[in-house]
Amino acid sequence: MAGLDRADLDPDPVVQFGRWFNEAVRAGLPEPNAMTLATATAGGRPSARVVLLKEFDARGFVFYSNYDSRKGGELAANPWAALVCYWAPLERQVRAEGRVERTSREESAAYFRSRPLGSRLGAAASAQSRPIPGREVLDQRVAELEAGYADGEVPLPDFWGGYRLAPDAVEFWQGRPNRLHDRFRYTRDQPGQGWAVARLAP
Repeated sequence: MAGLDRADLDPDPVVQFGRWFNEAVRAGLPEPNAMTLATATAGGRPSARVVLLKEFDARGFVFYSNYDSRKGGELAANPWAALVCYWAPLERQVRAEGRVERTSREESAAYFRSRPLGSRLGAAASAQSRPIPGREVLDQRVAELEAGYADGEVPLPDFWGGYRLAPDAVEFWQGRPNRLHDRFRYTRDQPGQGWAVARLAP
């Protein structure tokens, strides 16, 4: 795998991310939009899980979830988070850190309508992260919703929608032999400012 030089990098980390993401897609990697999302409680206790990146642009990286889930509760108490995309066959990793806010209700509704019916029913049926007595409870709730919305027009639940992580730091990691990898970190102090780029020791 070729290395990563400073001259290879776009001045904007989101543009650079788009290049790598598109290369991961073209490489046929399974779920190239899978990313690990790390959140923490107000007291600093961390948790992490894999979610799917659904959009990214100059404003940040978007994923969707149940607002009442564990991650939703942690983001409500502590809106700072980190995400990692890892494309092992390409020996590439991208890390981003920043503040997370909910997307607009309109954005969430537009994405929700684009999902398959089963996914919409599942989102509406699941009290995500909460204990349930058995699988049959979930299956029954899906069946009830399916009967109630026979036309397939499942409304966007109030407890479900998007989040956007607006990065203030993004790191690109390119694997190299002998663990002497290439690492570049973009940082900025305030939104709208330019990005500073530094090479990091591996």
